[in-house]
Amino acid sequence: MPKARLSFNRRAAASLASAPHARKLPAMLRLTQILGNATDPDIAERLHALEHDGRVESITLDAADTARKRLRVATDKGTDCAIALARSESLANGAVLLLEEDRAVVVRMRETVWLALSPRDLAAALDLGYFCGNLHWRVRFEGSVLKVALDGPRESYMARLAQHLADGRARLVDEREGG
Repeated sequence: MPKARLSFNRRAAASLASAPHARKLPAMLRLTQILGNATDPDIAERLHALEHDGRVESITLDAADTARKRLRVATDKGTDCAIALARSESLANGAVLLLEEDRAVVVRMRETVWLALSPRDLAAALDLGYFCGNLHWRVRFEGSVLKVALDGPRESYMARLAQHLADGRARLVDEREGG
């Protein structure tokens, strides 16, 4: 009985797919390797020519997405893409994933927004660093200022830091202060 049902389903699917109202979906573009960077002289020259004709498509990613090897995204022109890279390859700003005579696909990175924090003293600095490390937040140091990359809503980070800010162990630094 299962065989008959399976063949019926195949026939039904085939007849539905050939029905006049069936929509054809555009093929997904599979991108499996990084061909180079947009700044490489040979590639830059070819991209420049394609850009004049509006034939360069961009995939805009957050920094957190660059660590991923497999993801599904759409280009700025709406092309559906499946990226599947080898473990040895990493996405970066300017990575060229497709370079053909009539079209190219290039990765563009969104600018990372940073939350700047200044600890009250050395003990607060250690506590803040430990806290951020436990949450696996991306950080960088500029002098005595700890900068946290905002990979999500700012409110989420502020909620997690509320106790540090409330008791004075850390304070937000205005970027205009130069810190």
